[in-house]
Amino acid sequence: MIRISSRGGRGRALGALTSVLALTTIATGCSKDMDDLGYKPTTLAVDDARAKTKSVSSQIFDMIGLKQAKTTEPGPSISACEEDPEHLFLSRHPWSVYGVSPEELKQGFQRLKENLPKEGWKIVEYGPNKSAAKTLELTADSEKEHFSVNAELRVGGSSEKTPLILVNVVSGCYRAPDGTDLNGVY
Repeated sequence: MIRISSRGGRGRALGALTSVLALTTIATGCSKDMDDLGYKPTTLAVDDARAKTKSVSSQIFDMIGLKQAKTTEPGPSISACEEDPEHLFLSRHPWSVYGVSPEELKQGFQRLKENLPKEGWKIVEYGPNKSAAKTLELTADSEKEHFSVNAELRVGGSSEKTPLILVNVVSGCYRAPDGTDLNGVY
């Protein structure tokens, strides 16, 4: 499965949610050897991969269950897979849920934790992360498709100006159709 994790000490929120997203990193844990992927990448067009990742993000949002909350706008991006950057790529979608009370965010995070296994996800990490704030975090791998999700509940501490749930969805590697130039695709 894909492994994503956040790194403690990513920096302080700069006030704007887009800044929070810009500071977010996802490590996929991919190795240099194609055989280490553990699966044969599906051939998929870049726009189709973005759409699939957006669909997975929508499912995660539904599991959180905060329909009245606001979400950040940036859609999924594309990155080369290091095993074969000329032909393989993955899709990442960092976004946040905000605009509701910290208590509602806590309830939404709990719903996510409860709903992921019901929807075919295996929670592989749960608990406070290694950041100074010890933010509650979970990481789960889909048992149906090559996707992972990492979510952080950011509702406390002096550096948290805007309470939110930070979500990062990342796909496994896809093979670009023959003739696709992945250079400059984001």
